[in-house]
Amino acid sequence: MDINVFQFPVRVYYEDTDAGGVVYHARYLHFFERARTEFLRALGFSQQSLLEVYRIGFVVKSMNIDYRFPARLDDLLMVESKVIEIKGASILFSQVLQRDELVLSKATVKVACVDLGKMKPVALPPEVKAALSK
Repeated sequence: MDINVFQFPVRVYYEDTDAGGVVYHARYLHFFERARTEFLRALGFSQQSLLEVYRIGFVVKSMNIDYRFPARLDDLLMVESKVIEIKGASILFSQVLQRDELVLSKATVKVACVDLGKMKPVALPPEVKAALSK
């Protein structure tokens, strides 16, 4: 596995859809969030450990999302997450949601590393930065 590309499967459940069985637009944000969280977990950093050890969390600073085709009830989707850029206190991700080979949605997400006590940006811990930079 390329360490900077992470794939995460997502099944569409009834709770994700509108009355017509189409995924509600805001649920795509949930799918992307889960994939970024599991990406960090695969690198050895759970959200809980980041909080306990470093007193940090990641917050979405900005997001650009392009909806191309609808996902539907019971679809098995794949979210591909890739690190595009790492700065002192932020990470830029590219994320793609696919059903088989069809790209349903693309997002560019910038997350900021913050001290959760002060809600102020702080530098990424060197271990996290190193793991994401490989």
